[in-house]
Amino acid sequence: MPAATLSLPLISGYRPDAILIWQRGTGVSQAQFLGAAATLAVRLPASATHILPLAESRAAFMVAFAAGLLSGRPCLLPSTGSNAAIASLRLAHPAAIVLSDTAAHCTAAGDLLMNTAFDDAVWVEATAPQIPAAQLAAIVHTSGSTGTPKAEPKSWAALVATAERASARFFKGVNIVATVPPQHMFGLEASVMLALAAGCTVDAVRPFFPADVAAALASLPAPRLLVTTPVHLRALVAAGVQLPKLGMVLSATAPLAIELAERVETLFHAPLYEIYGCTEAGSLATRRTTRDADWRLYPDLRLEADEDGTLLHASYLPGPVRLSDDIELLDAEHFRLLGRSSEMLKVAGKRIALGEITQALLAIPGVEDGVVFAPEVGAAIERPAALVVAPGLSVAQVLAALSLKLDAVFLPRPLKLVAKLPRNAVGKISRAALLEALNG
Repeated sequence: MPAATLSLPLISGYRPDAILIWQRGTGVSQAQFLGAAATLAVRLPASATHILPLAESRAAFMVAFAAGLLSGRPCLLPSTGSNAAIASLRLAHPAAIVLSDTAAHCTAAGDLLMNTAFDDAVWVEATAPQIPAAQLAAIVHTSGSTGTPKAEPKSWAALVATAERASARFFKGVNIVATVPPQHMFGLEASVMLALAAGCTVDAVRPFFPADVAAALASLPAPRLLVTTPVHLRALVAAGVQLPKLGMVLSATAPLAIELAERVETLFHAPLYEIYGCTEAGSLATRRTTRDADWRLYPDLRLEADEDGTLLHASYLPGPVRLSDDIELLDAEHFRLLGRSSEMLKVAGKRIALGEITQALLAIPGVEDGVVFAPEVGAAIERPAALVVAPGLSVAQVLAALSLKLDAVFLPRPLKLVAKLPRNAVGKISRAALLEALNG
């Protein structure tokens, strides 16, 4: 940003009558949305220092998020929606206020139950309100998949910049259905911010079951964008659900097997793109999985290799961000992911990433879900463990099938069959949950 005092609009390219959100098939205009956000911002108690937006509806979340921006209060976005994660945030920020459309979330004095009817007020100014670029917009928490969740502050400028770069590459006026919650970094960037900063519209629902995803997409006009995860894509493919015409499918939060990507594009007749990013830096690169092995950076980003790994440089970040993955730089724009050094298995002079073993596991017929991980942290991985959802298969059968794909030294032991993996709303699993399931 050219100056510290620069401000950016809450809605880029503001048009009062343009639809911003679809809610039960009805369009909510940008003026209606801003009116609701401004009304809510005035209602916030002076004692509240942060907002904890726990709304189930994406529309309610967006109103809460915008009210926080208008009142100068950052939003706290938990690593998961679990009671423990919420309690931890309340303990760390005792003056935070919960805003939700669900009464069960409003458990403390001062918490506000929201009404998202969008019929109380309309923004009458000719332009959208301006938000200081450097203003702290959100404090996002990592998933805890490799340890304890960590807080990462996000300025308004950083969130807008990422949305603008994504839009410049892909999205022009699409209507979005997202299976990921807006409280997650991917959901925030690929649904909320694409609507506020990139001229897209977004559906208020967060569908879970395949039939609900199909219904949500069918309720919107074309062009349609489905924002989702590999876990949801596997469920959609397994269900054989028919989706309305899609302009694109966008996936993130976990590596996507090329076999699954090919099936998605064949069944749904739409290109499937992956986003690569991290909570610390936001999204930073993309690829079309069925065509590209390598990743392409967003414009104006730069990767730098040093003796400790790879640094990301971006003008909208407060400083360089060290990436946790091992990366091979191909040129100024392209790179290859090699996996995380902390998740690299080395046995008898051979190397393989735990993610590669997971992908081989998921490709076995009859395996519905699975994950391979290191039971211990801080030491060389000598033998990984695995949790597998495979009704009708035995441990011996899974290992036999896996041995056809991998060297025997890489086979996970123990391998435990479970009824369900303890995934959160975006398909991630915390390390604590993995160990509990393995040892339980």
